[in-house]
Amino acid sequence: MSLSSEDSFRLNVLLNQRAEAIRIDESSMTVFALTEKGEAKVKLNPNCRDERYLKLVRETVSSHVLGSPGGYPVYLRRWTRMGQARDESLGQLLMLGEPEAVVAVVHAAGLTNDIARRAWWAMPTSENARRMLEREAVVHGGMGPVLAEFLYEYLPFETEPLAMVESVRLMLQPGVMSEEQRQALWSKAARKNTYYVGFLAALPDELPEEVAAHPLYSDAEVELTRLQQPGNGYARQLKRVLAPSGQAFVKTALRVFQKPNNQDVVVALLRAVHDYFAPVHEEASGSDALDNTDAIVANARAACELMGSSSAEVKAILDSLPQLRAQLVAVMALSNVSEQVVNPVFSRSDAIGTVMRRKLEPVFTPILEQFAALHSS
Repeated sequence: MSLSSEDSFRLNVLLNQRAEAIRIDESSMTVFALTEKGEAKVKLNPNCRDERYLKLVRETVSSHVLGSPGGYPVYLRRWTRMGQARDESLGQLLMLGEPEAVVAVVHAAGLTNDIARRAWWAMPTSENARRMLEREAVVHGGMGPVLAEFLYEYLPFETEPLAMVESVRLMLQPGVMSEEQRQALWSKAARKNTYYVGFLAALPDELPEEVAAHPLYSDAEVELTRLQQPGNGYARQLKRVLAPSGQAFVKTALRVFQKPNNQDVVVALLRAVHDYFAPVHEEASGSDALDNTDAIVANARAACELMGSSSAEVKAILDSLPQLRAQLVAVMALSNVSEQVVNPVFSRSDAIGTVMRRKLEPVFTPILEQFAALHSS
């Protein structure tokens, strides 16, 4: 069995037009090519079952591009989705007309802005947009705003909460969204708090909301500034979180803690919290210390007392600003909070929504108490 003579001729003409990418629309039985002059297409005329004929088409394309009819080796799917496709082969992969080959390209570490443009033409999906926006060359190139615009328009139709978080985080990278879109996205988060997690991850110190500083901030600001000069990380983190921008982070995180809708959102939220307080992260002692929030808080209180006499940084804060003891404990405790604290619950339950939140109450209560110490109201 072979292609009809008409299709064989037209495909060879198409493939010799210096095509940049190939896309095969199985529903309409059409082969599209992105060329320097624009988009070209060949309407297929099958002489056998469509499935069999499409296989012949792909073999013809692969023979032209790779010199072999084998096409893209699907058994390499997991490997290429880890970004292991060779940079020099990315252009060839886009010429095969196979979706999995395009996926390999968008995951590649060596993805360039031009290759991203061609891959986007070949397979414009939200998942591919997110993967390409992880590459600096794309973010800083002309495709960054194009992909961000697509994700912005598609966001209301996204069904997976984790995909929503990732889309928002990636859209908020510098230079890919307008300020108007950023403000509009923040307004939408009031109705879908999953979006807030993306903001916490992308803009922890630049959230688009005006919040007053913590009541203790005005009296402590000058002293905290003095203490952070010799490299006192605790003073720097306290000043950061008590300032207006830090209070915006605390307020936003509390909104999400009140009503996360599934386990992925909880994990993403805890990662954002951990990253924010990571500059003062200290490994907790004890085998259960990192997956037990009560133990984390208890260790922070004990460490504050102990370090008050043995750590120059902590002692300097407690000596100069004893009124910030509770806030210092909170900062130390939250620096050890991570997704590990929910592992004991999530390993035994796949609940979501109200049931999940009820199961997480013992885990979240100590965390929320520490956020309360840092909250301005």
